[in-house]
Amino acid sequence: MAYASKYKSKPITDIFTADTDIDRRQCTRTVPMKVLLLGCGRTGTTSMRAAMKQLGYVDTYHMMSCSIENPPDALLWMDALRAKYDGVGEPFTRKDWDKLLGNAQAVCDWPACAFAKELIEAYPEAKVILTGRDVNSWHASTMRTVYWRATDPELRLLSHFSWAAGMYYPMLRKFFDTFFEGDFPNRGKAVFLRHYEEVKKMVPEDRLLEYRVTDGWGPLCEFLGEPVPKDVPFPNVNDNRDFVTRSRRRNRRQMMNVGARILEVILLACIVLYLIFYVQWRLF
Repeated sequence: MAYASKYKSKPITDIFTADTDIDRRQCTRTVPMKVLLLGCGRTGTTSMRAAMKQLGYVDTYHMMSCSIENPPDALLWMDALRAKYDGVGEPFTRKDWDKLLGNAQAVCDWPACAFAKELIEAYPEAKVILTGRDVNSWHASTMRTVYWRATDPELRLLSHFSWAAGMYYPMLRKFFDTFFEGDFPNRGKAVFLRHYEEVKKMVPEDRLLEYRVTDGWGPLCEFLGEPVPKDVPFPNVNDNRDFVTRSRRRNRRQMMNVGARILEVILLACIVLYLIFYVQWRLF
């Protein structure tokens, strides 16, 4: 059974987070996929998302697209991960990717990087960018941020009660357990280096750009055939410093959503009890 079949609509009590509730199983492609940014997360992908928006690309799909924007996406990512790594279900085809990524003209970050081969085959017309970074700096940054999030006991607990966390957290864990072979602290660097070498072998040189965000607008715009934005500095979205703070803030808001749902149940129970006693009093 597809993991996405676990989908449930957003509770009306989830009022403390601004998550959308789009079931992309019903979606199709609305804009052409133009760019696959297949470097790992923590290589400037948030800055790249902002840069692509500045260049006029209609959405660049990022991990944040499902972690804090539309959590039901995580169910489809889980299906893709299970099909690839566990042999459960059918591997994703272009039709499946169009459902999940159909509103985006580019895709970056994780978990998309785990599907470099599949995305390159699904969108042979798209250009490919490998955002890079020193492996030691990258590993240290990921340990402090996304890996911390994947092992956050508070988020794990929330996943049993929160609508959004219940979809996102299992997918995040699955990604680290599969792509990084279940041991990110010790295997992460080797997987990172291997991933980059494998992607470079998959793509013709004229369709591939190896890029670091410190390179600025020039090489990126030349590769994409876009004019360099005038008097606009290249985005520098460094979310490393407040990542933990923002994650804990989201945990608190999800806890408030859970609390609101509990209050709703208590209120409904009180109303039912009141009606029962009222009817009994009137009849007897």
